[in-house]
Amino acid sequence: MRPSLSHAPFRVFIGYDRTEPVAYHVLSHSILTRATMPVSITPLFRDALAREGFTRARGPLESTDFSISRFLVPHLSDYHGWSLFLDCDMLCTVDLAELIFEMLHQPDKAVLVCQHDYTPATTTKFHGQTQTAYPRKNWSSCIAFNNARCAALTPDYVNTATGLELHRFTWIQDEQIGTLPLEWNWLVGEYPSNNEAKILHYTTGGPWFAHYALCDHADLWRAERNAMLSAKEGVPSESVTK
Repeated sequence: MRPSLSHAPFRVFIGYDRTEPVAYHVLSHSILTRATMPVSITPLFRDALAREGFTRARGPLESTDFSISRFLVPHLSDYHGWSLFLDCDMLCTVDLAELIFEMLHQPDKAVLVCQHDYTPATTTKFHGQTQTAYPRKNWSSCIAFNNARCAALTPDYVNTATGLELHRFTWIQDEQIGTLPLEWNWLVGEYPSNNEAKILHYTTGGPWFAHYALCDHADLWRAERNAMLSAKEGVPSESVTK
C-alpha cells in the first residue's frame, strides 16, 4: 500500500533563481513524471514573496535568490503538515512517495535533512561564486519540514536572523533534527558517482552551465531535459535510466 500523510497533495517548494530557470523546470518534470500521488510544486520566486512579508535584501554571501527564502516554507504551509524544500539544481530519480516513509517514522522531528559531513572540494562554484565552508553545509538544500514544529520560522524571524543561524538550524534544538539517508541529497562532484542516488544535487554547478557540461550524472540531467522538451500527447516521457 502506498504510504500517506493526508489526502492533500504532497507539497514541494523549489527554490527559483532567475539565472537558472531551466534547472527549476527540469527538476519539476523529474518529480511529476515519477509521482504516484498528487504533488503540488511551488517555486520560491523572490519577487512574489514580498506579499508574504519577506522584505529581506539579498546579501553578498547569498549565492541564489532563494538562499534565505527557503525558511519561509512552514509559514507558506500555514504551519500544518509536512512540506519538502529542494534547491533547484537537483534531479529527482524516484517517486517522492518513498520519502513519506521517512516522515512517518520520525514524526517527532521538526526537520529531516541529509546530515553531510564534508569540506567542499573547491573554493568556487557556478558563476565563480565563493564556495563558503561552514558546519552543517548543505543540510538546508533538501529539507522535509514538519511545519507545526517550525513555528519559530515566522517572516519576522526569517527577515532578521543571520544566514548562519538559519542554515545551521539554531532555531530548533539539535534533537529535533532528523536524518535522511545521503541518497536523498547526493552531492554531485563532492561525492563519488552513485547510481542509487534518489535526488542528485549538482551543488557546484550543473550541466546547464557550459563549464559543468561533463560533470558526473550530466547525461541523466540532459535526458530529463530532452524528455521534458519532446513529450508528446499520449506518449509517456522516457524515464531516466540509472
